[in-house]
Amino acid sequence: MSQIQLWTLLFIGASFAVYLSIAWRSRVKETAGFYVAGQGIPTIANGAAVAADWMSAASFISMAGLIAFLGSDGSIYLMGWTGGYVLLALLIAPYLRKWGKFTVPEFVGDRYSELVRTVAAVAAVIISFTYVVGQMRGGGIVFSRFLGLDVTGGVVVAAVIIGLYAVLGGMKGITWTQVAQYSVLIVAYLIPAVAVAQQMTGIPIPQVSFGQILDELNAISLELGMAQFTDAFAARPQIDVFLVTMSLMIGTAGLPHVIVRFYTTKSVRGARYSAFWALLFIALLYTTAPAVGAFTKLNLLQGVNGASTDALPAWVDNWAATGLVTVGDGVTTIGSVSNNPASGADLIVNNDILVLASPEIAGLPAPIVGLVAAGGLAAAMSTAAGLLLVISSSFSHDLYFRRVKRDSTDKQRLLAGRIAMGLAVLISIYAGINPPAFVAQVVAFAFGLAAASFFPVIVLGIFWKRCNSAGAAAGMITGMVFTATYMIYTLPVFGTEANPHILDISPEGIGAIGAIVNFIVTIVVSKMTAPPRDEIAEMVENIRYPSERRAVAAASTTENS
Repeated sequence: MSQIQLWTLLFIGASFAVYLSIAWRSRVKETAGFYVAGQGIPTIANGAAVAADWMSAASFISMAGLIAFLGSDGSIYLMGWTGGYVLLALLIAPYLRKWGKFTVPEFVGDRYSELVRTVAAVAAVIISFTYVVGQMRGGGIVFSRFLGLDVTGGVVVAAVIIGLYAVLGGMKGITWTQVAQYSVLIVAYLIPAVAVAQQMTGIPIPQVSFGQILDELNAISLELGMAQFTDAFAARPQIDVFLVTMSLMIGTAGLPHVIVRFYTTKSVRGARYSAFWALLFIALLYTTAPAVGAFTKLNLLQGVNGASTDALPAWVDNWAATGLVTVGDGVTTIGSVSNNPASGADLIVNNDILVLASPEIAGLPAPIVGLVAAGGLAAAMSTAAGLLLVISSSFSHDLYFRRVKRDSTDKQRLLAGRIAMGLAVLISIYAGINPPAFVAQVVAFAFGLAAASFFPVIVLGIFWKRCNSAGAAAGMITGMVFTATYMIYTLPVFGTEANPHILDISPEGIGAIGAIVNFIVTIVVSKMTAPPRDEIAEMVENIRYPSERRAVAAASTTENS
């Protein structure tokens, strides 16, 4: 066993022992603890849990790799995800926390109708399942490289571990586990970034120092037939850059597994402050990702440029064993590098390995390599657990309890939720082994579906009293079907062939168009049908304004009349 594998086992074993211990100590027997942690999580801890839930395998494992190969166009992920979080924190989270309860479909059901609740529950399951596939894939990649498994075996191991502590502890266990996972993933991300920045520039602040290597990176990229790192719209058309950014942004504000995290705080004030802490914690990684992408790409290209196949760096052979790095047949000297298997390049490097491989590519010691592996697993598991909980709550609370067995006990609902979790884990194993795209792209599809389904009806439900059940149901179904159909049309999924993009719009960007369709359909149908009941209008007023303010407004109206 190599030193890297020994250190990886040490870090992963120690961190897993902590996670499982927390899950066991936090295990719950009632639905309030299972779904919203009893609404008793302290503000800073909830901020760390939100950040861990937020920064999935896509953020930790795949985002910097996409930035490395997309260059400046990779900023769509940085702008979309961080901008969307601000939108969520300011526009949606405080209002939903004031309303309370357990799930996003429950808010939608109370605001509109049981029909809309059912539509929302089905949408939540589809979105969360799409998202969790990326996490299983990310965990499988870590296990495949560092534990000597193939990707299939890695996905199975990751899924079993994630399912174990998610089923055991519910939201309470997941929340405190995510606090520990955030600590692991941020340390694992920052230490190698700082080390590489010091090694390459002499300045151990990656956010500042990576600008010094961009000219060199541009020059070697051109030499190998690649676009310059700093070229705008070299990898994607301008319209698609805008639409993907918008889709990620509004999709973020509609993600059920992130919104439900704000239900776990002690108060509305706590929800606002936990949003601030989460943004700070998220910024530590997101401001570092461009530097990681630039440094790793330069080290990679310098290491393989013009090298003969029998003199390639050791990391190439290590990752080639996983099938995620490929040296072209008949190649004797590396003259071109790509992340696209159809490019015909001499060396094909999967986007999803760059962060995990960056310590090896930079020649850092084995303990740092093992630490990064533990961080990657922490990122994948923290988000996957939250997603599994949304699947569980949507099935047991919004479908089983509301539609099948209204007199079910807490024990029966918990059992139904845990069974739903188990089934979701089994199905996601297959999808994680056969994903339709890179980890970050799969996650982007989930954001697009959330943008086209939840965002419009939540925003209109809070800010437009005239929005009714018929409009919300029609808008959600239309937006979801439109977006999913385009994704299936342009991706090789369900046995279909990939088709060319229409008007240069990628499947990652179609969610923004789906959201517009949803808004239009919801507004038009609501205007054409009867308005909501008076008590619904009062509910909206209660969510948006403090009771004191409404009392003053009512008194003022009476005096004026």
